[in-house]
Parts: sequence; C-alpha cells; structure tokens
Amino acid sequence: MNRRTVAVLPGDGIGPEVLDAALPVIETLGLPVDLEFGEIGWECWRTEGTPVPDRTWDLIARSDAVLLGATTSKPRREALAELAPHLRGRDLDYVSPIIQLRRRLDLFANLRPVEDHLGGGTPYRFCVVRENTEGLYAGLDWNRVPDQLWPLVADHPNARLSGQDDSTASVRLLTAHGLDRILRFAFDHARAHGHPRVTLADKPNVLRQSSTYTLERLEAVAAEYPDIAYEVLNVDAVALWMARRPERFGVIVAENMFGDILSDLGGGVMGGLGLAPSANIGESGNYFEPVHGSAPALAGTGRANPVAAFLTIGLLLEHLDLPQEADTIREAVRHVTRRRDRVTYDLGGTAGTADSAAAVLDACRAVPRTPTSAVVTVGDELLRAAFDDSNAVDASRMLGGRGIPVRVRHTVGDDEAAIVDAVRQSIGRDDLVVVMGGLGPTSDDVTRGAVARALGRQLRHREEAWQDVVDRLTRFGVAVHEDNRRQALFPEDAELLPNPNGTAWGCRTEVQGTTVVMLPGPPRECVPMLAGLLRDGLAGLPEPVAATTVFRRTLGLIEADAAALVDRIVQDSGVPVKPAYRWHYPYVDVRLDCPPESAAELAKRLDAALGAYVVTDRERTAVEELARLLDERGLALEVDDRLTRGGLGLELARQAGQLGEQVGEQVGAGATLRASLDGTWNGGDRDRFTGTVDLTCTVHDGSDRPPHTLTIPNRGPEVVEYFSQFAAWAIVRHLSRESA
Repeated sequence: MNRRTVAVLPGDGIGPEVLDAALPVIETLGLPVDLEFGEIGWECWRTEGTPVPDRTWDLIARSDAVLLGATTSKPRREALAELAPHLRGRDLDYVSPIIQLRRRLDLFANLRPVEDHLGGGTPYRFCVVRENTEGLYAGLDWNRVPDQLWPLVADHPNARLSGQDDSTASVRLLTAHGLDRILRFAFDHARAHGHPRVTLADKPNVLRQSSTYTLERLEAVAAEYPDIAYEVLNVDAVALWMARRPERFGVIVAENMFGDILSDLGGGVMGGLGLAPSANIGESGNYFEPVHGSAPALAGTGRANPVAAFLTIGLLLEHLDLPQEADTIREAVRHVTRRRDRVTYDLGGTAGTADSAAAVLDACRAVPRTPTSAVVTVGDELLRAAFDDSNAVDASRMLGGRGIPVRVRHTVGDDEAAIVDAVRQSIGRDDLVVVMGGLGPTSDDVTRGAVARALGRQLRHREEAWQDVVDRLTRFGVAVHEDNRRQALFPEDAELLPNPNGTAWGCRTEVQGTTVVMLPGPPRECVPMLAGLLRDGLAGLPEPVAATTVFRRTLGLIEADAAALVDRIVQDSGVPVKPAYRWHYPYVDVRLDCPPESAAELAKRLDAALGAYVVTDRERTAVEELARLLDERGLALEVDDRLTRGGLGLELARQAGQLGEQVGEQVGAGATLRASLDGTWNGGDRDRFTGTVDLTCTVHDGSDRPPHTLTIPNRGPEVVEYFSQFAAWAIVRHLSRESA
C-alpha cells in the first residue's frame, strides 16, 4: 500500500496536548502514514503577522490530508494588540485560520458524525453535513444596509421607523452550484455508510422562496439516488428529534447557519464536544479537526479529553481509504467510553489526558481486560423486603467465580419503565446483564416486555416454549389458562433457555456487545439455569483476565489515610489497577487486583508505605492471627485485660476452640506469655465516649523491646473491640520480631 503524508498542525491551547496523546495510534496500528508537523494559529499571528505562514501552506499542498489540533481566534482589536511590537502599525488584518483554510481549499462540506459511544440506551448513528461556503455565512453581512439593498427592505415597518443608517442586514445566499454539490455529498455519504435516508433541515414555512428553490434542487439531485429516501423537515423539529430520538436519522444536511447549530447539538447528544470529531472536505483539499476548540482554560492541566482527537484520526483514516483501521479506533473508543474506567472529567471520570489516551491505545492493541456484569432482580416483594434478595447474592457470587465481577446491581419493582431503565444503563457498557424475575403468567409479570423495549425489539411467540408450558401443566394435572401464553413470548432473535424446574423459560441475546440474559425468579429455577449458562453457554464473552490479588488488612488508619498512600503507589506504578478499600471497624482493608507480573512489586511498595499499620495479608483479624501463632508455638497467654473487660481473653478462648477443632489440640498448652494493656483518656470522658485513648501494650518476657502504642478515637462502646484487636496485633508483632 502506498504511504500517505499527513500534515499535523497542533495549533493552540489544548490542541497540541490532545494530538500528542492520540497520534501514537498511528504507530500502534502500524499504519502506512507519514506525519509532517507544521505551525498554525495564534503564536504564528503574534510573531509573524499571519496565523497560517507560507511554509504551512506549502506543507498542506504536498500532503494527502491535514490534521488540525485547534486554533484560537480573537476579535480584531485584541488580535492587533497582541502583535509583536515590530509588526504593529502595518495595517495587518487577522483572518481566522479556519476561514482561510475553508476559502483557499474550497472546503464546502463540513461533516460531523454523531454516534452512540456512551451506550446505555437505544443505539444511534447519524451525521450532520453542513454547507460551508454560502447560506447566512456567505459574508453578505452589513452593519448598515447598503444603498443597493435599501429599496428591498425599506418597506419593512421596523426599517421604515429606524431608517437606513440604523438598520443592518444579512443575506442568505443559496446557489445551484453550492446546493447541488452539498446535496450530492450528503447522498454519497449516505450510500457509502449505509444510511437509508437524507434529511434536509430547513425552514420552508418561513423562508418560503429560498426554501422552495432548495427543495427543487433536492428533488433533482435525489433522482440520481433512487435507493436513498429523502425528506424535508423544519430545522427546529430536527433539533427536537435529534435530542429525543436520534436513532431516526441517517444524514442531516443543512445550509451553513442551521448546520452550525445542529452539528454542535449533535455533540451534546453524544455526551459533549470531547467526543465530537469533524472533517472539512472540498474540491482542493481537506482538514480534520476535533471540534472542542482550543479551550485555553484547560491548556496545560492535563485534563483535556483526547477521545475527539482519536475519532478525528479515524475520520482521516477513512478518507485515506483505511476503513478497517478507522473502525478499530472507533471500537476502541466505544470500549473505553462505555466502561468509564479511564475517562476524563467531562465523562464523569478522573483520568487525565495521558491515562485516557493510554486506555484507548490499550483497546486498540486488544490488551486483555476484565469483563463486567450487571444483575437486575425484579419484584415488588423484594422492595417491600417480604423476601431476601437471595438471587442477587447468588448471582453475584457465581458471576464473580466465573471471572465476570458484578459492576452494578439493581433491585426494581414490577414496573416496566424501571426495568427498562435498569437494563439500558448496562447495554454497551457491561459484557453481561442478568435479569431475574417477573416471567410468570400474571399481569404484573412485565419483565418480558421491558427487556424487549430495552433491546429495541419486538416480542415474538415461540411455539417450543409454549408446548413445554402445556406439557408440564398437563402432566401435573393443572389447568392451562390463556394467560399462560405470556410465558411463550420472547424478544425476537433470542436464544431460548429451557427451565427444567418450571414453566418460565429464559433466554439470552446480544446487543451492542452486551449479552442480556432473562431468567425466572424462583431460586430453585434460576440458580441452576444461571449455573449451567455460566458453565456452558457464554463462550462469546471475553475470557477472564488472570489476576493476582494483593491484600493488606490495616489497623490504626482511616480510609482517607490509606487511600492517600495507596492511590499514589498505584499511580506511580503505571499498572492499570483500581484500588478497593473496605472499612469494617476497626480495620481498613486494601485490595489490589493486578496482573500477576506486577503483584510482587506492588506488594513491596504497599508494605513500604503501610508496613507500620499492616495486621495481616489474609482476611483474618489480629485476634485470629494471635490464636494461630500461639497454637503454632505451643504458648499460653496471660493478659492483664481489665481494659477490655475480659473481651480479649474471651475472644482468644473462642478462637482457641475453633483451632482445636481443626488441629486436635487447645491453644495455650505450653509456656505462658504475659502481657498487659493500658489506656489513658485524653480530652474526654471514658464512659461518655468523647476524646481519644492512648493505648499501650507491653509484653513481659524480659526483652528490651519498647511497648506498642496507638492513639484512637473514643467513639463508642465498640471501642472495647478496638482494644482487643490492638492488643492482639501488638503481641503478634512482638513475637514476629522475636522470631525474625
């Protein structure tokens, strides 16, 4: 394949940052593209008196495509004020580089794809095609109505009252040349990308004459494309339906002003301009640009969203006849944005520009990832707590065991809209959605219709399921009611899942990369069905990623303290790990699920940061650890535990009994170890639970090691449990140091 040259013009503000983050995708995908960098934008204007130097025009002329970061434009007065001193007074005129590119290269078509990258609803994919060279942006705009135009407007009552000097005017210019080429561009794009319809957004009920002419040109051009339907809608109606039902559109084409407004609305439909790419195509060239602008307030913060830059590169590759590689980038973006694991602030995440870009690059490389799931349990009785939601617990445990951890669980009533909302939130975002309950024959069993709505599909009668219902009920001597027919309705194209223990069959289907499974509610029916499905029927899901868990249980830290230490360790390591924290008095657990090759180094760093607070690397309490250590060494323990009011001794006795059952002997069969626990209350009252407590635990074995100390809040009666756990932890540390 012939190599292509792309002129990269980073521009101003966040332009260089987002392109620096996204351009490595060229190397990642091994593309036959050579990048040549040039200069454009505000700094060129300020130091050279033009935002597009001649050398940049030369680069553009010898390139196959232009990738533009973003450029800054300012009003004429500000632009002149920022010129370097040697350029002032030369009667220079600032013209936006965007305007210059469009005029000089005759870039008549602005293309703005609008796609469902975030998921969680009915999928959509359309684009706005905007005419760049005429319409209300044709430059026919006066701050005083010119003499030649005044006779045409003078009869307007407002113009008559204001007079010529106090009236302004703009002309909407539409020409056969401009209309025909933008309409042909729209139909060609629809045909090439599988869009069944072209919608002209205009205002024929108000701009009657120019809109009539536009319709005539539309009809003439449409005759050349009999396979593509077309329509004319008021631009305000198009805006409404873009927001309400974006899936109804294919290609929307509009004159300059209307297209400008609708294209930015398209960015809002997608989730913001951080997701919006654009292309400008013309007779003599092109340029491709993320449309978020230079955003000077974000420049240098490392927070800008690089996704629009990736999608813009995808558009550019498509123009260079590299459609598969363009699709790879779009799929990678869709993966990252739907799972929200490493996205920037505008998409609800905390990742910076570099980290978000790394996530997209990882997805382009097909770096293994952990699949995720969602569980939706249905039933009014669950919300009333008439029954425990055991299905949600069992499903979470089973899915976690299969390596598909549950990201979110919803418990909803027998409400079709609530079920639809719960399911749609995970479509395209999670790999698996399991819906349990509401598949019975009664009118309040609405799950079938809700799941079908969430999938955007119709319910269809399935005769094999119906025959099973009839056979089962007949076999048990139960009457078959017409209402039982509901149990044979399933979303079209779904794979049926027979129920060996009941009449409510389940089903599974795929949508937007998500497997949706619908199961009955009774646990004796749905749990075995889910177990069988996880064992045999989910081959299409990503294989679980091998991971190693680094676990530390700490004492003497609060969650915020632990997070401040651990988050920095993870960030500095560069390993894609999301730390998990669990507070359960008096402990804070830290869990890192990481690639096996990173586990040893992360554990080392974790111990270096948390070592003074780590109780164990297992899910045991300090008292449990102490009981085991005493058992291993054949030691008895005698503790002055008046501070714990006997609690430590009782807990140790309980643990000793459990160990005895396991190993056949009781703790404390040999030598006796003596220790004491003391506490001093500071700034508060012991019995009213205020202030803090200074704890000291001393092991009396003749060694010269200092006692262990810790200051804790005197927060309530449960503080006695803290005393016991601290004392056990102090004794374990003492004995561990002795053996070391």
